[in-house]
Amino acid sequence: MTNPAEELLDVVDSQDHVIGTATRAEVYREGLTHRCVFILVRDPQGRIFTHRRTDTKLFSPGAYDCFVGGVVGTGESYADAAVREAEEELGVSGVRPVPLFKFLFQDGSKLSWWCDTYEACWDGPVSPQAEEVAWHDWLTEDELARRLADGEWEFVSDGREAYRRYLEYRSA
Repeated sequence: MTNPAEELLDVVDSQDHVIGTATRAEVYREGLTHRCVFILVRDPQGRIFTHRRTDTKLFSPGAYDCFVGGVVGTGESYADAAVREAEEELGVSGVRPVPLFKFLFQDGSKLSWWCDTYEACWDGPVSPQAEEVAWHDWLTEDELARRLADGEWEFVSDGREAYRRYLEYRSA
C-alpha cells in the first residue's frame, strides 16, 4: 500500500477548478484546497454507519465520523472516488452512492477542501478496512444526534459540518 502522505491530489481554487497537483502531505502542510467525498451510508432500517477513525490517520486521528469517504485522487471524478472510498472503507463491492450536494469546507485554520456529499444504502455485512476504521456500528438518527450533542465522542469537524448540511438539505 502506498504511503497516504505521498498520494497525489488535485489542488483546486475557490471555484473548484484544478490549478495544480501536490502530495497529500504538501496539501496539508501548505493548506492547499483539494477535493474530498463524503458518503452517508444507511442500512435498510435507516441506521447510519458510524465509525472511529484509526489513530494513524493524517487528519483527525481517533475521531468519530458518520460518513465514509476521503480525498479524490488526481484526475479522479467525485463520483468514482465516492464508489472507491465507500467500497474500501466498508470492505464491500457494489455500493451505489447518490449525489446530494457540494460545499467548500474550511476548518478555521488554513485547511480547506471541496466536499461532494453522497448517500447510499447497504443491506449486507461490512468488513471495514482496518487501516481506516478502528470501530464501527449502525446508529439510529437519534443515537447519532445524542453522540454529536453530548461531547463524549470527538467527531471530525468536516463530518460534523457535512451532517449539519445534510439535515438542512433533507428538510428543504
